[in-house]
Amino acid sequence: MIMLSRRALLVVAAFALALPARAGMLEALFAPKARLWERWTRYDAASAVRVDHGVWQAFLARYLRAWPDGTARLAYGAVTAADRANLASYVDRLAAVPVGTLARPEQLAFWINLYNALTVKVVLDAYPVRSIRDIALSRGLFAEGPWDAPLVTVDGERVSLDDIEHRIVRPIWRDPRVHYALNCASIGCPNLPSAAFTRATSEALLEAAARAYINHPRGVDVDPRLGGLAVSKIYGWFAEDFGGTEGVIAHLLHYAEPALAARIRATPRLADYRYDWALNDAG
Repeated sequence: MIMLSRRALLVVAAFALALPARAGMLEALFAPKARLWERWTRYDAASAVRVDHGVWQAFLARYLRAWPDGTARLAYGAVTAADRANLASYVDRLAAVPVGTLARPEQLAFWINLYNALTVKVVLDAYPVRSIRDIALSRGLFAEGPWDAPLVTVDGERVSLDDIEHRIVRPIWRDPRVHYALNCASIGCPNLPSAAFTRATSEALLEAAARAYINHPRGVDVDPRLGGLAVSKIYGWFAEDFGGTEGVIAHLLHYAEPALAARIRATPRLADYRYDWALNDAG
């Protein structure tokens, strides 16, 4: 999803040691903003075209594992050469789709599935790795990870993972729930969805993903030692997508189960921001 430079991370880490409650605010300064790429705004509301995501669905069914701790892990080491080739062919087929001829709901499913399949492909190409941050494909002296690198040519245009997330999905749909769908191959990230997104299922999948993450300690936890909430760094990086600090609290309360909601209401303060960049590897 989001990657800070080494220099930025050092600044954030130093700041967090002194004022952990404000670390998320500082990280938000370095997070990519949602800046619309006009090239991808065209769509056909009347289009009945459906993009086939069957290969991606079959891949997930074969290699995604539900872990006892509530996380979803991918068995990268078990992926066969044939399935690597199938995944690469799937990405190539998506890249050839004339995206502007699709209806908006079809486009959302298209971009989410492409982002996730492309992320998995990048990890497989570099595997074994301890973290996706170690796959240094991005440009710049202090860049880490693969997010900024143009990885695929979609409908004739070179596109990176950052382009998909921050220049297409976020500014076009303006739905904070997409942060639960776009997977960064890390334990701290919301789970890689176990089903391919489609026009018919996207709404239900986004709702389920939001609820699952918020009700897991990776998303939000009440830490008595801090006198407030320890939340995912997603809520610091992308606070503006949730409507700022008050919007984050309201969002958490909307999806929290009753017991967690009661604890949030008792201490509605964002006291710390956490994230685990370890690879979501099933081993």
